[in-house]
Amino acid sequence: MAIFTCEPVAHAPACGCGTGRRGLLRGVAALGAALSSGLIAAPAFAQVAAPRPRRIDVHHHLTPPIYKDAALRRVEMSPPARDWTPEKTVADMDAAGIDVAMLSVSTPGLGFAEGEERRRLARVCNEYAAEMAQRHPGRFGSFAAVPLPDVDGALAEAVYALDTLKADGLLLFTSYGNTWLGDEKLHPLYEELNRRKAIVATHPLSPQCCTNVVPQIADTVVEFGTDTSRTIASLMFSGTAAKYPEIRFIFSHAGGTLPFLIERLDFQARPPAQSAKLFGGAVRPALGHFLYDTAQAANPVALGALRQVVPTSQIVLGTDFPYRTSPEQIQGLAGCGLDAATMRAIECGNAEALIPRLKV
Repeated sequence: MAIFTCEPVAHAPACGCGTGRRGLLRGVAALGAALSSGLIAAPAFAQVAAPRPRRIDVHHHLTPPIYKDAALRRVEMSPPARDWTPEKTVADMDAAGIDVAMLSVSTPGLGFAEGEERRRLARVCNEYAAEMAQRHPGRFGSFAAVPLPDVDGALAEAVYALDTLKADGLLLFTSYGNTWLGDEKLHPLYEELNRRKAIVATHPLSPQCCTNVVPQIADTVVEFGTDTSRTIASLMFSGTAAKYPEIRFIFSHAGGTLPFLIERLDFQARPPAQSAKLFGGAVRPALGHFLYDTAQAANPVALGALRQVVPTSQIVLGTDFPYRTSPEQIQGLAGCGLDAATMRAIECGNAEALIPRLKV
Protein backbone atom coordinates (compact mmCIF):
# COMPACT_ATOMS: atom_id res chain seq x y z
CA MET A 1 0.00 0.00 0.00
CA ALA A 2 1.38 3.42 -0.95
CA ILE A 3 2.17 5.73 1.94
CA PHE A 4 1.55 9.40 1.38
CA THR A 5 3.29 12.02 3.43
CA CYS A 6 2.72 15.70 3.94
CA GLU A 7 6.44 16.35 4.45
CA PRO A 8 8.10 18.36 1.69
CA VAL A 9 10.61 16.55 -0.50
CA ALA A 10 14.10 18.12 -0.22
CA HIS A 11 16.04 18.95 -3.37
CA ALA A 12 13.29 18.00 -5.74
CA PRO A 13 14.65 18.36 -9.25
CA ALA A 14 12.90 20.52 -11.79
CA CYS A 15 11.23 18.68 -14.62
CA GLY A 16 12.87 18.60 -18.02
CA CYS A 17 10.30 20.96 -19.58
CA GLY A 18 12.15 23.96 -18.25
CA THR A 19 9.32 25.13 -16.01
CA GLY A 20 10.83 26.93 -13.08
CA ARG A 21 9.42 27.54 -9.64
CA ARG A 22 7.51 30.66 -10.75
CA GLY A 23 6.05 28.80 -13.72
CA LEU A 24 4.94 25.96 -11.50
CA LEU A 25 3.20 28.37 -9.15
CA ARG A 26 1.44 30.09 -12.07
CA GLY A 27 0.25 26.67 -13.29
CA VAL A 28 -1.17 25.78 -9.89
CA ALA A 29 -2.99 29.10 -9.72
CA ALA A 30 -4.45 28.58 -13.19
CA LEU A 31 -5.65 25.09 -12.28
CA GLY A 32 -7.34 26.43 -9.15
CA ALA A 33 -9.14 29.11 -11.17
CA ALA A 34 -10.33 26.53 -13.70
CA LEU A 35 -11.67 24.28 -10.94
CA SER A 36 -13.48 27.12 -9.20
CA SER A 37 -15.04 28.32 -12.48
CA GLY A 38 -16.28 24.83 -13.34
CA LEU A 39 -14.24 24.57 -16.53
CA ILE A 40 -12.55 21.46 -15.14
CA ALA A 41 -14.35 18.91 -12.97
CA ALA A 42 -12.78 18.28 -9.60
CA PRO A 43 -11.45 14.72 -9.24
CA ALA A 44 -13.68 12.42 -7.21
CA PHE A 45 -11.91 10.74 -4.33
CA ALA A 46 -12.87 7.07 -4.07
CA GLN A 47 -14.84 6.17 -0.99
CA VAL A 48 -14.86 2.58 0.14
CA ALA A 49 -18.40 1.69 1.23
CA ALA A 50 -18.84 -0.64 4.18
CA PRO A 51 -19.85 -4.10 2.97
CA ARG A 52 -23.56 -4.85 3.32
CA PRO A 53 -24.25 -7.38 6.08
CA ARG A 54 -25.07 -10.87 4.88
CA ARG A 55 -28.40 -12.10 6.20
CA ILE A 56 -29.95 -15.58 6.31
CA ASP A 57 -33.60 -15.87 7.34
CA VAL A 58 -34.49 -19.28 8.79
CA HIS A 59 -38.17 -18.45 9.42
CA HIS A 60 -39.85 -17.41 6.16
CA HIS A 61 -43.18 -18.81 4.98
CA LEU A 62 -44.72 -19.70 1.65
CA THR A 63 -48.25 -20.62 0.57
CA PRO A 64 -48.26 -22.89 -2.48
CA PRO A 65 -51.43 -22.37 -4.56
CA ILE A 66 -52.65 -26.00 -4.41
CA TYR A 67 -52.13 -26.03 -0.64
CA LYS A 68 -54.01 -22.72 -0.30
CA ASP A 69 -56.98 -23.96 -2.34
CA ALA A 70 -57.20 -27.13 -0.25
CA ALA A 71 -57.00 -25.20 3.02
CA LEU A 72 -59.59 -22.57 2.07
CA ARG A 73 -62.16 -25.28 1.38
CA ARG A 74 -62.02 -26.24 5.07
CA VAL A 75 -60.54 -23.52 7.27
CA GLU A 76 -59.94 -19.80 7.39
CA MET A 77 -56.55 -18.52 6.32
CA SER A 78 -55.12 -15.20 7.46
CA PRO A 79 -54.82 -12.56 4.71
CA PRO A 80 -50.99 -12.44 4.73
CA ALA A 81 -50.78 -16.19 4.08
CA ARG A 82 -53.72 -16.25 1.68
CA ASP A 83 -52.33 -13.39 -0.41
CA TRP A 84 -48.72 -14.61 -0.48
CA THR A 85 -46.90 -14.71 -3.82
CA PRO A 86 -43.30 -15.50 -4.79
CA GLU A 87 -42.92 -11.94 -6.04
CA LYS A 88 -43.87 -10.53 -2.64
CA THR A 89 -41.35 -12.79 -0.93
CA VAL A 90 -38.47 -11.73 -3.19
CA ALA A 91 -39.38 -8.05 -2.86
CA ASP A 92 -39.52 -8.31 0.92
CA MET A 93 -36.15 -10.06 1.04
CA ASP A 94 -34.56 -7.45 -1.22
CA ALA A 95 -35.97 -4.60 0.86
CA ALA A 96 -34.36 -6.00 4.02
CA GLY A 97 -31.10 -7.25 2.52
CA ILE A 98 -32.00 -10.90 3.09
CA ASP A 99 -29.65 -13.02 1.00
CA VAL A 100 -31.19 -16.44 1.66
CA ALA A 101 -34.53 -17.49 3.13
CA MET A 102 -35.50 -20.94 4.41
CA LEU A 103 -39.05 -21.56 3.20
CA SER A 104 -41.63 -23.42 5.26
CA VAL A 105 -45.38 -23.82 5.44
CA SER A 106 -47.03 -22.14 8.41
CA THR A 107 -50.52 -22.28 9.90
CA PRO A 108 -52.93 -23.92 9.37
CA GLY A 109 -50.39 -26.64 8.59
CA LEU A 110 -51.71 -29.90 7.20
CA GLY A 111 -54.08 -30.76 10.04
CA PHE A 112 -57.19 -29.96 7.99
CA ALA A 113 -56.45 -32.94 5.71
CA GLU A 114 -56.18 -36.66 6.45
CA GLY A 115 -54.66 -39.82 5.05
CA GLU A 116 -53.44 -39.75 1.48
CA GLU A 117 -54.52 -36.16 0.93
CA ARG A 118 -52.31 -35.00 3.78
CA ARG A 119 -49.37 -36.93 2.32
CA ARG A 120 -50.07 -35.47 -1.12
CA LEU A 121 -50.23 -31.91 0.19
CA ALA A 122 -46.91 -32.32 2.00
CA ARG A 123 -45.36 -33.46 -1.29
CA VAL A 124 -46.93 -30.53 -3.18
CA CYS A 125 -45.56 -28.01 -0.68
CA ASN A 126 -42.08 -29.48 -0.75
CA GLU A 127 -41.86 -29.66 -4.52
CA TYR A 128 -43.10 -26.09 -4.83
CA ALA A 129 -40.36 -24.89 -2.44
CA ALA A 130 -37.76 -26.82 -4.46
CA GLU A 131 -39.02 -25.20 -7.68
CA MET A 132 -38.71 -21.74 -6.10
CA ALA A 133 -35.11 -22.50 -5.20
CA GLN A 134 -34.43 -23.51 -8.81
CA ARG A 135 -36.08 -20.35 -10.19
CA HIS A 136 -34.08 -18.13 -7.85
CA PRO A 137 -30.60 -19.69 -7.55
CA GLY A 138 -28.91 -19.01 -4.25
CA ARG A 139 -31.88 -17.24 -2.66
CA PHE A 140 -33.83 -20.07 -1.04
CA GLY A 141 -33.58 -23.22 1.01
CA SER A 142 -36.43 -25.11 2.65
CA PHE A 143 -37.62 -26.91 5.73
CA ALA A 144 -39.89 -29.61 4.37
CA ALA A 145 -43.46 -30.32 5.44
CA VAL A 146 -44.30 -33.80 6.73
CA PRO A 147 -47.77 -35.33 7.27
CA LEU A 148 -47.61 -35.90 11.03
CA PRO A 149 -49.10 -37.45 13.13
CA ASP A 150 -48.81 -40.05 10.35
CA VAL A 151 -45.32 -41.25 11.34
CA ASP A 152 -44.91 -43.67 8.43
CA GLY A 153 -45.94 -40.98 5.97
CA ALA A 154 -43.63 -38.48 7.69
CA LEU A 155 -40.69 -40.87 7.42
CA ALA A 156 -41.30 -41.45 3.71
CA GLU A 157 -41.66 -37.74 2.99
CA ALA A 158 -38.60 -36.85 5.06
CA VAL A 159 -36.45 -39.26 3.02
CA TYR A 160 -37.81 -37.91 -0.28
CA ALA A 161 -37.47 -34.26 0.72
CA LEU A 162 -33.95 -34.58 2.12
CA ASP A 163 -32.51 -36.94 -0.50
CA THR A 164 -34.34 -36.06 -3.72
CA LEU A 165 -35.41 -32.44 -3.23
CA LYS A 166 -32.32 -31.57 -1.15
CA ALA A 167 -34.33 -29.78 1.54
CA ASP A 168 -32.21 -28.33 4.32
CA GLY A 169 -34.30 -29.90 7.07
CA LEU A 170 -37.87 -30.49 8.22
CA LEU A 171 -40.59 -28.30 9.69
CA LEU A 172 -42.57 -29.81 12.58
CA PHE A 173 -45.40 -28.11 14.41
CA THR A 174 -45.23 -27.85 18.18
CA SER A 175 -48.17 -30.17 18.69
CA TYR A 176 -50.46 -32.54 16.83
CA GLY A 177 -53.74 -32.89 18.67
CA ASN A 178 -52.66 -33.75 22.18
CA THR A 179 -49.21 -34.94 21.11
CA TRP A 180 -46.19 -32.72 21.74
CA LEU A 181 -42.78 -33.29 20.25
CA GLY A 182 -41.36 -35.26 23.16
CA ASP A 183 -43.95 -38.01 22.69
CA GLU A 184 -42.60 -41.53 22.24
CA LYS A 185 -44.88 -42.04 19.23
CA LEU A 186 -42.56 -39.81 17.22
CA HIS A 187 -39.40 -41.75 18.06
CA PRO A 188 -39.31 -43.80 14.82
CA LEU A 189 -39.05 -40.52 12.91
CA TYR A 190 -36.45 -39.17 15.33
CA GLU A 191 -34.28 -42.25 14.93
CA GLU A 192 -33.87 -41.50 11.23
CA LEU A 193 -33.40 -37.77 11.78
CA ASN A 194 -30.83 -38.37 14.50
CA ARG A 195 -28.91 -40.68 12.16
CA ARG A 196 -28.86 -37.93 9.55
CA LYS A 197 -28.04 -35.16 12.07
CA ALA A 198 -31.01 -33.37 10.57
CA ILE A 199 -32.26 -29.85 11.21
CA VAL A 200 -35.80 -29.69 12.58
CA ALA A 201 -37.35 -26.24 12.60
CA THR A 202 -40.55 -25.92 14.60
CA HIS A 203 -43.58 -23.67 14.41
CA PRO A 204 -46.36 -23.23 16.96
CA LEU A 205 -50.03 -24.05 16.57
CA SER A 206 -53.00 -23.66 18.87
CA PRO A 207 -53.34 -27.03 20.63
CA GLN A 208 -56.71 -28.70 21.06
CA CYS A 209 -56.70 -27.88 24.76
CA CYS A 210 -56.40 -24.15 24.35
CA THR A 211 -58.06 -22.78 21.24
CA ASN A 212 -59.99 -19.52 21.70
CA VAL A 213 -59.55 -19.61 25.47
CA VAL A 214 -59.89 -15.82 25.65
CA PRO A 215 -62.21 -14.77 22.83
CA GLN A 216 -60.83 -11.23 22.59
CA ILE A 217 -57.23 -12.44 22.21
CA ALA A 218 -56.03 -14.22 19.07
CA ASP A 219 -54.34 -17.57 19.72
CA THR A 220 -51.25 -16.26 17.95
CA VAL A 221 -50.75 -13.67 20.70
CA VAL A 222 -50.52 -15.98 23.73
CA GLU A 223 -51.01 -19.62 22.77
CA PHE A 224 -48.33 -19.78 20.10
CA GLY A 225 -45.60 -18.79 22.53
CA THR A 226 -47.03 -21.03 25.22
CA ASP A 227 -47.23 -24.08 22.96
CA THR A 228 -43.62 -23.55 21.94
CA SER A 229 -42.67 -23.70 25.61
CA ARG A 230 -44.80 -26.80 26.15
CA THR A 231 -43.08 -28.69 23.38
CA ILE A 232 -39.59 -27.65 24.54
CA ALA A 233 -40.40 -28.89 28.04
CA SER A 234 -41.85 -32.07 26.53
CA LEU A 235 -38.66 -32.78 24.60
CA MET A 236 -36.50 -32.09 27.64
CA PHE A 237 -38.33 -33.86 30.45
CA SER A 238 -39.39 -36.87 28.42
CA GLY A 239 -35.72 -37.56 27.77
CA THR A 240 -36.36 -37.43 24.01
CA ALA A 241 -33.92 -34.59 23.29
CA ALA A 242 -31.16 -36.38 25.21
CA LYS A 243 -31.92 -39.67 23.45
CA TYR A 244 -31.59 -38.06 20.01
CA PRO A 245 -28.89 -35.44 20.56
CA GLU A 246 -27.86 -35.17 16.90
CA ILE A 247 -31.18 -33.60 15.86
CA ARG A 248 -30.73 -29.84 15.66
CA PHE A 249 -34.00 -28.27 16.76
CA ILE A 250 -34.81 -24.62 16.01
CA PHE A 251 -37.61 -23.04 18.04
CA SER A 252 -39.55 -20.04 16.81
CA HIS A 253 -40.04 -16.67 18.45
CA ALA A 254 -37.10 -16.82 20.87
CA GLY A 255 -38.51 -19.95 22.48
CA GLY A 256 -41.91 -18.46 23.24
CA THR A 257 -42.36 -17.92 26.98
CA LEU A 258 -39.48 -20.20 27.88
CA PRO A 259 -36.94 -17.58 29.07
CA PHE A 260 -39.46 -16.32 31.62
CA LEU A 261 -40.05 -19.83 32.97
CA ILE A 262 -36.42 -20.57 33.71
CA GLU A 263 -36.83 -20.67 37.49
CA ARG A 264 -39.78 -23.04 37.21
CA LEU A 265 -37.86 -25.28 34.83
CA ASP A 266 -34.91 -25.35 37.21
CA PHE A 267 -37.26 -26.34 40.03
CA GLN A 268 -38.76 -29.12 37.88
CA ALA A 269 -35.24 -30.47 37.34
CA ARG A 270 -34.19 -30.55 41.02
CA PRO A 271 -35.02 -34.23 41.66
CA PRO A 272 -32.24 -36.45 40.28
CA ALA A 273 -34.82 -38.55 38.47
CA GLN A 274 -35.80 -35.46 36.47
CA SER A 275 -32.36 -33.98 35.84
CA ALA A 276 -31.14 -37.37 34.60
CA LYS A 277 -33.51 -37.04 31.64
CA LEU A 278 -31.97 -33.79 30.46
CA PHE A 279 -29.25 -33.33 27.88
CA GLY A 280 -26.20 -32.37 29.93
CA GLY A 281 -27.96 -33.25 33.18
CA ALA A 282 -29.36 -29.75 33.83
CA VAL A 283 -31.75 -27.19 32.39
CA ARG A 284 -29.21 -24.70 31.02
CA PRO A 285 -27.19 -27.24 29.00
CA ALA A 286 -30.43 -28.77 27.74
CA LEU A 287 -31.78 -25.41 26.57
CA GLY A 288 -28.40 -24.41 25.17
CA HIS A 289 -28.42 -27.48 22.94
CA PHE A 290 -31.37 -26.08 20.94
CA LEU A 291 -31.44 -23.10 18.56
CA TYR A 292 -33.90 -20.20 18.64
CA ASP A 293 -34.92 -17.68 16.00
CA THR A 294 -35.63 -13.98 16.39
CA ALA A 295 -38.98 -13.90 14.55
CA GLN A 296 -41.36 -11.52 16.34
CA ALA A 297 -38.80 -11.33 19.15
CA ALA A 298 -36.52 -8.70 17.59
CA ASN A 299 -36.76 -6.38 20.55
CA PRO A 300 -34.56 -5.77 23.60
CA VAL A 301 -36.97 -7.40 26.07
CA ALA A 302 -37.44 -10.78 24.38
CA LEU A 303 -33.96 -11.05 22.91
CA GLY A 304 -32.33 -9.83 26.11
CA ALA A 305 -34.15 -12.51 28.10
CA LEU A 306 -33.19 -15.24 25.62
CA ARG A 307 -29.52 -14.21 25.73
CA GLN A 308 -29.57 -14.66 29.51
CA VAL A 309 -30.57 -18.30 29.00
CA VAL A 310 -28.62 -19.50 25.94
CA PRO A 311 -25.37 -18.47 24.24
CA THR A 312 -25.44 -16.22 21.19
CA SER A 313 -24.22 -19.15 19.09
CA GLN A 314 -27.73 -20.65 19.41
CA ILE A 315 -29.66 -17.64 18.04
CA VAL A 316 -30.51 -17.29 14.36
CA LEU A 317 -32.33 -14.67 12.32
CA GLY A 318 -36.03 -15.17 11.57
CA THR A 319 -38.53 -12.71 10.09
CA ASP A 320 -41.86 -14.61 10.01
CA PHE A 321 -42.72 -13.19 6.59
CA PRO A 322 -45.52 -12.68 5.49
CA TYR A 323 -46.98 -12.22 8.97
CA ARG A 324 -44.34 -9.57 9.61
CA THR A 325 -42.13 -7.76 7.13
CA SER A 326 -38.43 -8.48 6.99
CA PRO A 327 -37.41 -4.78 7.13
CA GLU A 328 -39.23 -4.23 10.43
CA GLN A 329 -37.64 -7.32 11.95
CA ILE A 330 -34.16 -6.24 10.80
CA GLN A 331 -34.80 -2.76 12.17
CA GLY A 332 -35.96 -4.22 15.47
CA LEU A 333 -32.86 -6.36 15.76
CA ALA A 334 -30.67 -3.33 15.04
CA GLY A 335 -32.31 -1.59 18.01
CA CYS A 336 -31.32 -4.30 20.49
CA GLY A 337 -27.94 -2.77 21.33
CA LEU A 338 -25.87 -5.69 20.04
CA ASP A 339 -22.24 -5.29 19.07
CA ALA A 340 -21.12 -5.93 15.48
CA ALA A 341 -19.79 -9.44 16.13
CA THR A 342 -23.03 -10.53 17.84
CA MET A 343 -25.13 -9.05 15.04
CA ARG A 344 -23.11 -10.88 12.41
CA ALA A 345 -23.42 -14.17 14.29
CA ILE A 346 -27.20 -13.84 14.56
CA GLU A 347 -27.79 -12.51 11.06
CA CYS A 348 -25.70 -15.08 9.21
CA GLY A 349 -22.77 -16.71 11.03
CA ASN A 350 -24.78 -19.13 13.15
CA ALA A 351 -26.93 -20.16 10.18
CA GLU A 352 -23.81 -20.75 8.10
CA ALA A 353 -22.46 -23.02 10.83
CA LEU A 354 -25.80 -24.85 10.92
CA ILE A 355 -26.09 -25.17 7.13
CA PRO A 356 -22.56 -25.22 5.70
CA ARG A 357 -23.68 -24.95 2.07
CA LEU A 358 -24.68 -21.34 2.80
CA LYS A 359 -21.13 -20.23 3.48
CA VAL A 360 -19.71 -17.83 0.89
